[in-house]
Amino acid sequence: MKTYVLVGAGSRALHMFAKPMATEWKDAIRFGGIYDINAARAKFASEECGGVPVYDDFGRMLDEARPDVVIVASTDATHHEYIIRSLAAGCDVITEKPMTIDEEKCRAILQAERDSGKKVTVTFNLRYAPYFAKVKELIQAGAIGDVNHIDLEWFLDRRHGADYFRRWHAEMKNSGGLLVHKATHHFDIVNWWMNSRPAVVHAFGTRVKYGGGREGRGERCLTCGLKSSCEFYMDIESNPFMEKYYRGAEHVDGYIRDRCVFDERIDIYDTMSVNVSYENGGLLTYSLVAYSPYEGWRAAVNGSEGRMELMNVYGNADMKQADLGTIRIYRPNGSTEEVPVVSSAEGHGGGDARLREVLFKGGVADPLGRQADSMAGAASLLIGATANRSIAEGRALSIPDLSPVEKLT
Repeated sequence: MKTYVLVGAGSRALHMFAKPMATEWKDAIRFGGIYDINAARAKFASEECGGVPVYDDFGRMLDEARPDVVIVASTDATHHEYIIRSLAAGCDVITEKPMTIDEEKCRAILQAERDSGKKVTVTFNLRYAPYFAKVKELIQAGAIGDVNHIDLEWFLDRRHGADYFRRWHAEMKNSGGLLVHKATHHFDIVNWWMNSRPAVVHAFGTRVKYGGGREGRGERCLTCGLKSSCEFYMDIESNPFMEKYYRGAEHVDGYIRDRCVFDERIDIYDTMSVNVSYENGGLLTYSLVAYSPYEGWRAAVNGSEGRMELMNVYGNADMKQADLGTIRIYRPNGSTEEVPVVSSAEGHGGGDARLREVLFKGGVADPLGRQADSMAGAASLLIGATANRSIAEGRALSIPDLSPVEKLT
């Protein structure tokens, strides 16, 4: 039985990893410890998981718990630190997306993986959601011939989208912006469908809804005098999880979960457009907005022998739908086919549970190539990181070469 430890005790870490490891997977794996820079939050998570050991030092957790696998679910900008130290300690690593936030840290992770001989797995759960997987299956079976172009539009509503601007994600130094933190999911899916590596990126980004500039704003929703009139007011006290895990842990590190979405510190984009060319000649046209009246995505996959039209509109960040999803296929002879897909499961359309089975059970058949390694993680995050550079420099840029370099010090 392998021993797993967890870095990070936020919402995603708790619900995706900690609680399932302590309950449904307790007979298959040993949950050996949890570490978070916020000791109060780690303690709360431990209590919900039957008293899993809490460590106040990551190195001590590696030494004492002696894990086989380290799961990294900390803030994005710290992923590289924990991944590299875990690999050096002889552990395999499972990391939340994005693998990291920029080219330099990405290179360092890949070099550490080569040096250690251990393995990094990136948790791209959308590959395991039935709707996305069915698209891959149809493409792989030749339903529309060779894929030449994908048009993908993603839109976050004013609840889910706004929430990124309250949290640590609102600063580029922490998350790489939504083109890295959020779009890494979307770019990975396109890379997987396209079955090719990205080559050149040209991007545009702006901020039109959130960030500094609004008069009369407060530091946080809890103490703001505009509660009754602000469209983005969030009552942290009414949410038991938020109240306990975040407000109840503020005294440790000063992290405020309900920061104003118009705060001056915000430097990420809320409106983005990206064009990508691939090594196989394929093209991607992508857009992301974070203030839509409703949430979801739509896409068209254009192939040499037809076109797929895809759409998923949902009312929650979990991507759960009430009805069947439909994939529509249009062929040059004028025929149309509709492929129904059950996409009403919880956990990102059912992807989370299927991904955990692969991670903790092992030996699961993978005919679609869903399990993502470090190179898949790199290909995805580097589209976003290169897009950020393209926006800053105002020009198209090649995806960086990933030749080995010296590790970060």
